Amino acid sequence: MKGSPSPPPNRHQWRFVFFVVLLSLTALGVLIKYAYLMLGGGGTPEPLRTDRFTERGSILDRNGRVLALQTRLANISAWRPEIDDPDRVSEDLAPILEMSPGEIRDRITHSPTDFVYLKKQVDESTIRMIDAAREEEKLKGIGIEPIRGRIYPERSLASQIVGFVGDDNKGLAGIEYAFESELVPQAGSSAGSQVILTIDSNVQYILEQIAGETLRENRAEAVMFMAMDPRTGEILGSASLPGFDPNDIRLSDDNSRMDRPAIWAYEPGSVFKIFSLASLLDGESISADSAFLCNGHYERVTNRGERILINCLGAHGLVKARDIIVYSCNAGAAYAADQMGAGTFYQGLRDFGFGARTGAGNPGETAGFLRPAERWSERSKPTIAMGQEIAVSALQMIQAAGAIANDGLLVPPRMVSRIVSADGKNVREWTNGEARQIIKPETARAIRSYMVDVTSEIGTGWRANVEDLSLAVKTGTAQIINPVTLAYSDMDFIASCMALLPAESPSLILYLVIVKPRGEYLGGRIAAPPVRQAAEALVDYLGIPRGRNPQESHSPAVTLPLERPPEIGAYVPDFSGLSKRTLLPLLLRDDVQIEMEGEGWVRRQSPEPGAPVEPGMIIHLEFE
Repeated sequence: MKGSPSPPPNRHQWRFVFFVVLLSLTALGVLIKYAYLMLGGGGTPEPLRTDRFTERGSILDRNGRVLALQTRLANISAWRPEIDDPDRVSEDLAPILEMSPGEIRDRITHSPTDFVYLKKQVDESTIRMIDAAREEEKLKGIGIEPIRGRIYPERSLASQIVGFVGDDNKGLAGIEYAFESELVPQAGSSAGSQVILTIDSNVQYILEQIAGETLRENRAEAVMFMAMDPRTGEILGSASLPGFDPNDIRLSDDNSRMDRPAIWAYEPGSVFKIFSLASLLDGESISADSAFLCNGHYERVTNRGERILINCLGAHGLVKARDIIVYSCNAGAAYAADQMGAGTFYQGLRDFGFGARTGAGNPGETAGFLRPAERWSERSKPTIAMGQEIAVSALQMIQAAGAIANDGLLVPPRMVSRIVSADGKNVREWTNGEARQIIKPETARAIRSYMVDVTSEIGTGWRANVEDLSLAVKTGTAQIINPVTLAYSDMDFIASCMALLPAESPSLILYLVIVKPRGEYLGGRIAAPPVRQAAEALVDYLGIPRGRNPQESHSPAVTLPLERPPEIGAYVPDFSGLSKRTLLPLLLRDDVQIEMEGEGWVRRQSPEPGAPVEPGMIIHLEFE
């Protein structure tokens, strides 16, 4: 019996058959070509395409010293199947890679894969040593993988400013990140532009050396030290310790990589009084002759019955604007702030740049913290006036100080000077906004004259005094808020010192901040001496003329000489009849201890006048 005829293939079956045939022919073609090549046909195969080597632009200081440049680096790897003796290879490789033999051996023997990296981004000298060892038939199984990389010849110098790149040679922090588009080659070019900083490596080195000594001596958590030319806004140096070496980023952490002067916000303390008083004087809410009574604290009861109490270092009596700065009187600053409306006071501080980024060229810069006036409490004005309830950056502080130095003209700070193309033909100056007049020239000069008296024996900043050079100085000590209790800590402080020099026509501003010192914590004691040390070194290097010139006065008011405490030399002086206010600066001395009892004028003292002065001795004064 004949079977029934099969139905013809449908459309889908034909499509499947066609696909199978096509796939088979393609596979056969590949096999034939592979066999042809294996048998030597067709000549030399085309080499793999590789990207053209491009050069990332260099970063230089203002004098042309290279801080970051492109170089050919390499990653060193191990291929375990080719290594017969891991111990021998580890011993030979250890001095070249500056690693211990045990560390290398562990990486080779304990790797879950046959291929393992031993060290990344080694320099050309390391590559040459490995090549020489391999020529002697050593280091079998050790490979060299060429890469494009970055080296930082000055190592940790200005490292937070310069920043660093990742394994892909792209900027991850600092100038390397902020100016990525300028540093990488543009289309059609094999090299990127150079970024020239305003930083002077010599100034930076001096600041970092002094900051390092300050960090160690005070067992502090961190230190910031900045130097700026207020006339141009150019940052000449900006030290942030602890620091790091961008050549080996793996040995650093977030704390050491932080560019604190730009990124970290903190309550500035009494240094802020120069800006508070400048705003109050310039707005004519107070005058140079306005007087306020300081009996050891500021006290006010609000309309709602809230009692506001702000303590002061001592009872300063009647204080004027000059006294508030010289004695760093909290109560005087608070009472003075009461004379101005909140909105006007807020705007004055905003004019100084607080509550906004400076735009100096630092990525991740903080704007700080300054609440709008409508959100202030009854306590805000007097508290802000003395440097609390406001958060600032060191960069904002030195920018604001520039207006005091420049007779009221605020010049925005900058870290970058210019961008230069790879061929050197195109130069673009880098600017950071226009200068603006924020206070009257006479207001700025008055504040500077007050700051000059801070370096006298009765001021809190006498330890910053430099012979044959006039300095305008303000010191500060601020408590840090405990993040757990949300109350001010009794142990954690910020000590600081601001200096403008020479005071008559400043061409340099120095600002030092010591974070969480252990032991002594007053800014006048521990921050003023390093500022003096830096001033001594930098005035000569920068060619700043020495010699004290009388401060020019632009006010019709007559300023009476300030009463000064007697000099404590080899013998105890006679304190009888002197006021407590006059003798308060003696509390800042560290060679003797002054004890004061009562108020008014000295009635009795111990030891008696004429007694020999011995280090650490106690001088007891009774007032009535």
